[in-house]
Amino acid sequence: MKKPVNLYVDDLRDCPDLFAIARTIDEAIFYLENCEVDILSLDHDMGEDQSGNLLPTGYDLVKYICQNGLRANRIYLHTDNNVGRENMYQTLLAAQRRGFIDEDIEIYRYSITPNKYSGG
Repeated sequence: MKKPVNLYVDDLRDCPDLFAIARTIDEAIFYLENCEVDILSLDHDMGEDQSGNLLPTGYDLVKYICQNGLRANRIYLHTDNNVGRENMYQTLLAAQRRGFIDEDIEIYRYSITPNKYSGG
């Protein structure tokens, strides 16, 4: 039986109480493949590497979830990137309609927690 977890995917914001944090998409994939994720809260922009190249985004994670049939019971999008939010939201809904992800996954285009950044 997989360990249950709420997962907050964000490169900068403070992790809310009762959530595990994934600071990279690879960390998020690990959680999704090895735990039972109840709530998944996604950011879109995940920063840059040391050479200034953009790192994989929340949208890349959404595509991975859809391609591999992964799940969280509820998915919330806490990003401030409106275009990224809409891309993630519409991709999840389309994957659900087409049977790539479970139809009982609840998908929300807003945040379940307040976004906080303490700079630490």
